[in-house]
Amino acid sequence: MMQTSLKNLIGILALLLMALAPAFASAQTQSFEITGWMPYWRSATSTIDVLPHLDIVTEVNPFVYTLKSDGTLVDNGKLDEEPWVSFIAAAKAKKVRVIPTVMSGNGETLHKLLSNTKSRIALEDAITKEVKDKGFDGIDIDFEGKKAETRNYFSTFLKGLYIRMGNKWVMCTIEARTPLDSRYYGSDIPADAGIFANDFVEINKYCDRVRLMTYDQQGVDQKLASAAASSSQLYAPVGDPAWVEKVVNLTAQSVKKSKIEIGIPTYGYEYSVTAYAGNQYLYDILWTFNPGYATQIAEQYGVTASRAPWGEMQLSHIKDAGTSTTSPIAGGYVALAAAAAASQYANTNNSHIDFRYLVWPDAESIKQKIDLAKRLGVRGVSIFKWDGGEDQKMWDVLRQVRNESPMVASAAVPASSSGATSFTRALSFGSTGEDVRLLQKVLNSDPATQVAVSGAGSPGQETTRFGPATEAAVKKFQMKYGIAKAGNPGYGYVGPATRAKLNTLAPTI
Repeated sequence: MMQTSLKNLIGILALLLMALAPAFASAQTQSFEITGWMPYWRSATSTIDVLPHLDIVTEVNPFVYTLKSDGTLVDNGKLDEEPWVSFIAAAKAKKVRVIPTVMSGNGETLHKLLSNTKSRIALEDAITKEVKDKGFDGIDIDFEGKKAETRNYFSTFLKGLYIRMGNKWVMCTIEARTPLDSRYYGSDIPADAGIFANDFVEINKYCDRVRLMTYDQQGVDQKLASAAASSSQLYAPVGDPAWVEKVVNLTAQSVKKSKIEIGIPTYGYEYSVTAYAGNQYLYDILWTFNPGYATQIAEQYGVTASRAPWGEMQLSHIKDAGTSTTSPIAGGYVALAAAAAASQYANTNNSHIDFRYLVWPDAESIKQKIDLAKRLGVRGVSIFKWDGGEDQKMWDVLRQVRNESPMVASAAVPASSSGATSFTRALSFGSTGEDVRLLQKVLNSDPATQVAVSGAGSPGQETTRFGPATEAAVKKFQMKYGIAKAGNPGYGYVGPATRAKLNTLAPTI
């Protein structure tokens, strides 16, 4: 009797496991999502840009709604009119989520609306009504510049909205949070530095996706900026993957990775940079631009762009050089030669001089961010922005992502489970890729050639970026094995001889 009951129990358990198997498998994998914002100020070019690629997109976010001071929603994009009507119909036919964004960057207005129970509930109701009346799949909340005292009110707002929306999606676009030891590197951390306007724990509860604004980095990561400055390198990224990884890892302490999407910019910045003696630089942001502007500048000043160490494109020039009689340096330059000339002038004359510096993402740097998202095991990426002005090769990258890997593991993929196993190409300062990670691993296997003691590049934290620390470690490696020394061609450069030696060591890693 007992034996029969045991057999029955085993049979029941087996059936339960079979029934749970699909759910378990689903929990272990997730679809890699590709989403993006479409700005209302370029409605025509945005819709034309995205329409042919709806088959590879998970979600589109018409960036159209803003708030009046009384909480009234304003549809700046006129979603009830063309070209949006036809575009939204096409998106729905392709089963692409249509989730418009409500944006506000006014901290005073947000605090006033959200701290008042009546106006907060009215806003929750208004947003829900707009979504359901117009048949959208959800809403994207992009409330920036909030005050710390708004924190709990914002969480309450999200909770109320989440409840009201039912089976509709609540997406949350959230500012990037840099680890304090990186943000205040080299200085004392202020006592109030850990007081934030966003409660990540509550955001994790009430947001179906958390889209991190991992762009507009500039100088927020003082640790990375300091490392670049120590090597006299220009450093003003729109979004350095090394910084993005820090932001994601910090966020993932409170927010599920299955909800996180990495924000990827498609625009760049132009700076007026002042070079001072001692290879010091002061950056002043002038404006943002689409990549086409950089192409025009490159042609105008005879400059060939180069890839920055963190993966984005860059160039420098002396404004009006060649026509201005007041500029002490003039002429066309390759890559960062204008910056180097300005620095040399400042050092020689113990003075200072201005030059222009442009930095922007292209399809390759966008791919690097997507690769990072996959490696970190987050849900996907959110592109800001799709408006026709981005590097159009980006669409080839996104199509490759969709075709090659529609599913990714829900947990982070260990670095050792994939990537390069040997060295087949030349590597130098600025190179990126899995073979750079392998290079750092080989170098880290010997204390005499270690890339870093702690942080990025250290054992267990190898990166895909060939920066100053990797270059210094390569030089140590070359000297140890008698491949090259200071003054020799190829010193710090991974050429044929260095690769040959590295390949004898790589199998042991």
